[in-house]
Amino acid sequence: MFGVPKLGRRSRPFLIAFLVLCFLPIGGVLVHALIPPPVTILMVQQALGGKGLDYRWRGLNDISPNLVYSAIAAEDARFCSHRGFDIEAIQKALAHNEDGGRVRGGSTISQQTAKNVFLWPGRDWIRKGLEAGYTVLIETIWGKRRTLEVYLNVAEWAPGVYGAEAASRHWFGRSARDLTPQQAARLAAILPSPRRYDATTPGPYVRRRAARIQASARVVRNEGLAACVIRPR
Repeated sequence: MFGVPKLGRRSRPFLIAFLVLCFLPIGGVLVHALIPPPVTILMVQQALGGKGLDYRWRGLNDISPNLVYSAIAAEDARFCSHRGFDIEAIQKALAHNEDGGRVRGGSTISQQTAKNVFLWPGRDWIRKGLEAGYTVLIETIWGKRRTLEVYLNVAEWAPGVYGAEAASRHWFGRSARDLTPQQAARLAAILPSPRRYDATTPGPYVRRRAARIQASARVVRNEGLAACVIRPR
């Protein structure tokens, strides 16, 4: 009988630590449901590596719908219909990777946003597990519109350049609200390797990819595949 209270006192720090670890992610997601992320781990790493830091937050109303359509077309065509994980895309990526050749990912925009905002770059299983947990949280707490808004604002579009506004200024000298369909498609086309590709004077690969994205973006717009973000007109 006398040992039970003593055991409880000893266990209290572990219980507090456990609760903190449980609620810290939830708290972070709740905060960024209202407040833009100040910086991300990737931004800090790149800045310390001498790449600079150009990060300009813009609300979704100040970003051209052309970029919304292009991002969904390029990165996650079923963004509005899945709950954070696109099982079909994951299965296709696994099947493709088993055949060898260039490795293909199956991450959704929600997963990429979770990784970009809360985690570090890499492919280790610990990070992937945390990414899955954060994905569930942002899908539940933020919803689709906020998730895409954050994604477009924290994605890297060139070395040291983050977010649609900074990218638009960097590549085209204009605001993100004024992007044309072609410009938006080119920005989406360089997303897989923004430190390698050029959106202003693209090479053959980016030109071909941008053309496909621009065509797919019209499908996204016309078929209402971005309706969770932008209501069809």
